[in-house]
Amino acid sequence: MVIENALPISQLTVHLPYHDLRQMLRLVRLLFRLNQSGDYRDRVFPDLPAVAQFDPGHAALMMGYDFHLTANGPRLIEVNTNAGGGYIAWLSEQLAGRVSANYLSDRFSQRLLDSYLQEWDDFSGGVRPLKRVAIVDEDLQNQPLLPEMVGCCDWLCQHGIDAHTVLVEQLQVEDDGVYYNGDKVDLIYNRHCDFYLETAPMKKLKEAYLSGLVCLSPNPFAYGLLADKRRMVLWSDPNALASLSLSASERRLLLEMVPPSFLLSEQNRDDIWSQRKKLIFKPVARFGGRGVLMGKGITRQRFADLDPETTLVQRVVAPSVETSPEGEKFKADLRLFVYRDHLLGVGARLYQGQVTNLKTVGGGFAPVRIV
Repeated sequence: MVIENALPISQLTVHLPYHDLRQMLRLVRLLFRLNQSGDYRDRVFPDLPAVAQFDPGHAALMMGYDFHLTANGPRLIEVNTNAGGGYIAWLSEQLAGRVSANYLSDRFSQRLLDSYLQEWDDFSGGVRPLKRVAIVDEDLQNQPLLPEMVGCCDWLCQHGIDAHTVLVEQLQVEDDGVYYNGDKVDLIYNRHCDFYLETAPMKKLKEAYLSGLVCLSPNPFAYGLLADKRRMVLWSDPNALASLSLSASERRLLLEMVPPSFLLSEQNRDDIWSQRKKLIFKPVARFGGRGVLMGKGITRQRFADLDPETTLVQRVVAPSVETSPEGEKFKADLRLFVYRDHLLGVGARLYQGQVTNLKTVGGGFAPVRIV
């Protein structure tokens, strides 16, 4: 199936220094170890809803760790549990002539397939093979990355796993499991952005998840521990880090790579206003750049309207810039696609404007060359 024309793919190549990639991986692996530790969970759990304190016994598919590259090294911008773009990142490599047309049957494909199989084994105890996957999102026909989800389904089917893109409303929850069109679903690859399963359409899926009727990946447990933007407050707070089981070098790594972050409610509002040009304001419960405001452009009234308990304030980390042969400039961020603490692949997103987007002409996902 030819779908690349429907996908936001840039013709430019982003160069990533190997030493920066190593540093990014150090942080990813540290955060994975940290989220496994009892003292970290004890610290975080009181701030999580009950659904996010339920441990389903498995991890999360396709985690995304987003970085900006600076003169002083990479800096973490955010973590995503339902990170899109993995298939597009692979396709951008193929279109750039850097990988063969059968690359999906090689290294990237095997790593990705192994993550699906491991999720299912951890959930089911390995009693039988993974048979059926539903890729779930809302308003599928208007999802800009729908072609990626369809491509993922085709790829799973090529590996003998029945797969479909599904609206959550199309799932049926029975006493013995979750069904789609009368067939039992083993694993739901969750691309829905109701991260804590709070909305009415997600209620039945939440009940099935908490009852252990289906393997839901990613899930609220992984989101609460790693991808809720409020975790970046903890990771950038030296006093909080001192209370955790971290070595001095691990604390230094976090404080170096995670921009200073705090909730708007935690500091004097007038002081924040006076420093606003160096800050960025992010709603903690939204995604994909929605509602993000650069402090240098915010009005006094808009600032006054921000909800102090749900607004993350972060020190601005300017993205690196890539220039096309025609001299056009694009901002760049790097995304590591990860399963547990294992790297699946690396992608870049090129854009113009205030925040990352996939609408810039000439921008989109771009191949990455390690140098």
